[in-house]
Order: sequence, then C-alpha cells, then structure tokens
Amino acid sequence: MSTNVYGIDLGTCNLKVYCKSTGKVINEKNTIAIVNKNQLYAFGDDAYAMYEKAPDHIKVSFPVVNGVIADYNNMQTMIGEVLEKHVKSHVKGAEFIVAVPTDITEVEKKAFFDLFYKSRFKPKNVLLCEKPIADAVGLDLDVNSPTGFMIVNIGADTTEISVISLGGLVLSDLLHFGGKRIDESIISHLKRSFSLVIGQKTAMYLKETLGCAIPDGEETSAVIVGRDVVSGLPIEMEIPSPVIYESIKDNLNSICNSIKMILEKTPPELARDIIHSGIYITGGSSKIRKLDELFAKITNIKVNTCELPEESAVRGLNKIVSDEKFRKLAFSMKTRIYK
Repeated sequence: MSTNVYGIDLGTCNLKVYCKSTGKVINEKNTIAIVNKNQLYAFGDDAYAMYEKAPDHIKVSFPVVNGVIADYNNMQTMIGEVLEKHVKSHVKGAEFIVAVPTDITEVEKKAFFDLFYKSRFKPKNVLLCEKPIADAVGLDLDVNSPTGFMIVNIGADTTEISVISLGGLVLSDLLHFGGKRIDESIISHLKRSFSLVIGQKTAMYLKETLGCAIPDGEETSAVIVGRDVVSGLPIEMEIPSPVIYESIKDNLNSICNSIKMILEKTPPELARDIIHSGIYITGGSSKIRKLDELFAKITNIKVNTCELPEESAVRGLNKIVSDEKFRKLAFSMKTRIYK
C-alpha cells in the first residue's frame, strides 16, 4: 500500500496533518494573515503570533469557524503552504482522508472534500470520515464490534458528544461551544470583577495554567498584564486559581448537562456498554485539569483520558486508510453526490 497518504483534521484552532511516510503529526495553528485583501502574509504559528497584535492593514483570521470552513479560498491556500513547508514534493497524487464534524450539511461536507479534490495537488483519492469515529479508532477502540462507546470531543469552537456502535453513529450532538467560549468567560469575569481587560491569548494562558474543573484546595496564581478599565493604563495583576474556577464552572456544567441528555437518549443495551467501558474525552480543551473527575462525578460513569487528546482523530484517520477492516468507515463525496 502507498505511503503517500495524509490524514487531515481541520480544527478551529489547530490544523493537524498525519503523514504516513514519516509517521509524524504536523500541528500548526489554523490561522492566516492577509494583506491587500487577498495576498498571503503569514500562516500557521507565525500568523497566530500576530493575532491581536497586527496593524490594520494585516488581517489575521481563522478560516474554520464552528467546525466548518468559513473562508474556503484562504483555507485552501494555507493547506497548500503547510504541506509544501513540511513535506515538499511528496504531495502530488497523494491520498487524503479528512475528518468532518457530525451534524453538518452535505454541502458543508462537500466543502471539505472539494478543498483537496479541486486543489493543485491533483490527489489520487479523497475520503471523508466523521470525526467521532476517527477519534474512536485513534483511541484503539474496536468500533466495528456491536459494542457502544461514548466519545466527547471538546474543541475550540465545538463540542461533539457521540455514541458509536458497529462503525456508525447511534446518537450525536454537535454543540457550538468549546474552549473559545471558556476563554471569553474568563475575559468577561475579570472585566466584571477586577475591572481588568485582557486578550484571548492571555485568557487561554490562564485557562491552561490555572483552570481546574473541581476546586482542589490548592491555590496557585499567575501574573498577567491587562488594561485597567478605570485608569485606561496597562497594569500587572496576580490572578489566583479560584477566580478562574468561578469563571469556567458554568461552561463546564453546560457540557455535563449535554452529556447527561445524550445518556438519557441512549438505548439500554448501549448504556450498559458505556457503563463498562466508560466515557472517552478527547480534543484540545479536554486538557483542563480534573475535567475527567467532574464528568465522572456528574454521570457516575468512569471517564477515560488519553495522551495528546488533540491528535487522537488525526491518528485514527491514518489507521482507517491503512487497515482494511477500518477502510469502510470512510466515504467519498463523489459516490454520494455525483452518482
């Protein structure tokens, strides 16, 4: 089998590419900087470094919003640049398999397909796979068996809660809610409580360093710089971890409630499987400390975490395209739309 295969996960915050020939995951910020309305200035991590810092003539944007492609042309340009930067000449005639969110329209899925099928790389084949299934395969679960698994993928803009059995989705819910909403809650809480205005990057830093889903009695703190609303001047302030917990607890409870709603709709036999195997949480925003303990406390079901949860889907894509027993989990938009 050819090694010229790439698994692609177009996340809202990060673009992940699994290169089969090297066995490595390319992970770049899914960000693009444009000048003169259509001229590429920077992409990936370099463009993200300019976010909230760029002058007016440089527009820094995220081509994927709420899990779907919002800026098709710039997304296609960026993917071409990322692949050429990391894998150079091996992309022409390659096979691509792309993770797509659940609960999106056929037209939105076709945009993911066309992004590669109509690209300058002239791919040999383009396949799509629903992200919860790719997640499950990446977690080494036997998705083809008549066993129920629950996957909760918490991303930047979306949270996908899915129940999988026999290689298909039994139940699925796509919430337009994720890590960015949690960052915004931190921003608004600090402004309301401390008259301090901070940016998205600082909020993300506070979430990653101080964020905890359950108060643990161990108070830590971080020093940040923001703007004082009263004086209008920059100010340095020490933020304790309980403040961040207060900021994010309502958002995390919303995810808990959505998980409970899916569990209430789950058929009894599948519910029994989930009780035995537990709930699996993946996605970049699942790395909030003690999030597994919170979900376990709310649902009374054990919660499984994994290393590098943001890469589970893209690693699953590689297995799907490489292993014949998983190959049927992927589909092509050509057979679904053009036949």
